[in-house]
Amino acid sequence: MNRFALPVAIVVAMTSLFAVRLAYAEKVTVYKTPTCGCCSGWVDHLRDNGFEVETHDLENLAGIKAQHGLTDARLMSCHTAIVGGYVVEGHVPANDIRRLLKEKPDLVGIAAPGMPLLSPGMQSDVPKNYDVLSFDRQGRISTYSRY
Repeated sequence: MNRFALPVAIVVAMTSLFAVRLAYAEKVTVYKTPTCGCCSGWVDHLRDNGFEVETHDLENLAGIKAQHGLTDARLMSCHTAIVGGYVVEGHVPANDIRRLLKEKPDLVGIAAPGMPLLSPGMQSDVPKNYDVLSFDRQGRISTYSRY
């Protein structure tokens, strides 16, 4: 066996895995205020879970939320993200975003209203004791995930 065969095979396999990861990577555009530490923590959570993240710091997010159909105050949180045509509001775990992008339901988006204490970016990468909600164009709100 050629002494280069195994190293070449490993490089080819790793390159293939990297290409597959890139093919499934979704760019997440996050709108947040410049001083919010928990928002930055959530962005880190997404990056740690394989998402490409672009952030925009704004003093006021009301316009962005309204522009993307997030008008119900019961759904709002400290940051708003757009990914795959969906709104992701607040401290939604990366796995819920992956599920949303895989299933492609007829929704405006999903939200973790307020600032749930044990959520990604808020003291825990393992979500506990809160719900992620879904919302549609008719204003219907449902439970998407329960932690």
